[in-house]
Amino acid sequence: MIMSTRARRQSSSDETEQDLGILLTTALGVFKDQLHAQLARAGYDDIGPAYGYVFRSLAERPLSRVELATRLGISSQGALKIVAEMEERGYVERRDDTVDRRVRRLLLAARGRAALREARRFHATAERQLVTALGAKQVASARAVLTALAEQGANDAPSRR
Repeated sequence: MIMSTRARRQSSSDETEQDLGILLTTALGVFKDQLHAQLARAGYDDIGPAYGYVFRSLAERPLSRVELATRLGISSQGALKIVAEMEERGYVERRDDTVDRRVRRLLLAARGRAALREARRFHATAERQLVTALGAKQVASARAVLTALAEQGANDAPSRR
């Protein structure tokens, strides 16, 4: 049986809508667009695509460039490029290590800490809105699925934790 163009498009559309990878990618894209729009409204319109990973990594404690590169799973030169850009924009500072003067520690500057707080506020608000729209049980289930997927990926690539 030959399908009409419309039937093929509909069939293809149905398959695409059911594809978990497409749904995850689309949802992430929407979330990131909304996050960046909120950050821009709050005065952080110069945040690069890798900054969030650096913010989270440095939120825990100051790191050397090599430690940051390892944590991000990138080269030391790649980390240097990102850090230099973030430092120029006022998000990151470099300070001498108090124990080993050969090492420079990277830490969040005041602007970086403020941007991270704003991003975390957005995350909390987005989750509350999902709970209101879908219910706490469904959001908890979605979180459990996403956590399992993230943990599976973390086991495969430790540098992405």
